Amino acid sequence: MSRITKIEIGRFDYAVAGEFKFFKPGPDGRITRPSVLVRLTDENGVEGWGQSVPVPTWTYETVESVLTTLEHYLAEVVLGRDPADFAGLHAAMNMAIRPAFSVGQPLCKAALDLACHDLAGKQRGVPAWKLFDGPAATGDTLTLSWTVASPKMETVERQLAEGRARGYRNFNIKVGAPQTAAYDLELARKVRAFAPQGFLWADANTGYTPEEALAIAPKLRDAGVDVFESPLPPTQIRGYQALKKQGALPVLMDEGIVGPEVAAEFIALDMLDGIAMKPARNAGLWPSVQIVNQLRDRGLMVLGSGLTDPDFSLLGAAHLFAWSGIIRPCALNGPQFLADSLFGDTLKPRRDELALPTAPGLGFDPDPRAAASLRVVA
Repeated sequence: MSRITKIEIGRFDYAVAGEFKFFKPGPDGRITRPSVLVRLTDENGVEGWGQSVPVPTWTYETVESVLTTLEHYLAEVVLGRDPADFAGLHAAMNMAIRPAFSVGQPLCKAALDLACHDLAGKQRGVPAWKLFDGPAATGDTLTLSWTVASPKMETVERQLAEGRARGYRNFNIKVGAPQTAAYDLELARKVRAFAPQGFLWADANTGYTPEEALAIAPKLRDAGVDVFESPLPPTQIRGYQALKKQGALPVLMDEGIVGPEVAAEFIALDMLDGIAMKPARNAGLWPSVQIVNQLRDRGLMVLGSGLTDPDFSLLGAAHLFAWSGIIRPCALNGPQFLADSLFGDTLKPRRDELALPTAPGLGFDPDPRAAASLRVVA
């Protein structure tokens, strides 16, 4: 296998469409979704692209920390590697940036993992999902879920109308602080009435206390919610155990699931009914495949979610979720909230269906703006 001979990185920000509480205006007043692009080149000139998608309102990683970590700590351990040695790649990255309780800087590492999967797939002439271990159940498309996220009901009305106009049938809602419990229940009832046959999940982004979550879970169930995602911070182990034991709703973890070792511990502690998978947060595809196999082995739920992923990060999620055989709608809202793409319209969903790429690697190459943002670091 041809080895990696050049590593390039660069920042690329995407314009945001509409209102999403996790993206704040910058000093210039513009709202953007930041990302860091990575391009690996092998001895034969074949290129592999990856992407990191940090947002400090979701994670401790920032664009600045991703850029400096890639340049000063991770590039040197990736240069010269066989891109298909995914276990060796992650072992080397985890030696360079050590874990504490969990994986150190997983969003940063995800960019290199994605780039290696893209490069290895192109070298072998196969889509990235064919590089994964374990049984595969792929389809031609993924069904997407529409995100409803606002503390203002008039904005919710507009978001619902836009989702229906664009052909979406299933919805996920943001609940928890700074919203009140009464508002969250009103929101759940409104969305259930709007889409009585759709799949509806509530994501609190760790915004409740254990007492609040235990009190509201049965009420959310009665309002028509199907699953309860990230009700608590991941350190609230006893709270998750109590919610799981209560059994009002299937409890999904998200924040805190950053690697297979952590997922295995939380599963063993009986804290969850499933995981909302985010390869962008789980240090990429190789660790995410291991987590999915853990969930499959134990009969737990696998749902597909994301971090408002653009382009390469979105492609990585699509490969993982198709391979996983996910049957429920995926909360991949990059196409909903981002007003730009390095692929033009080629990755645009048709109504609420996202077509899966069939070309080698992740499946697409970007327009010239991507290369223009890069600089060589190794």
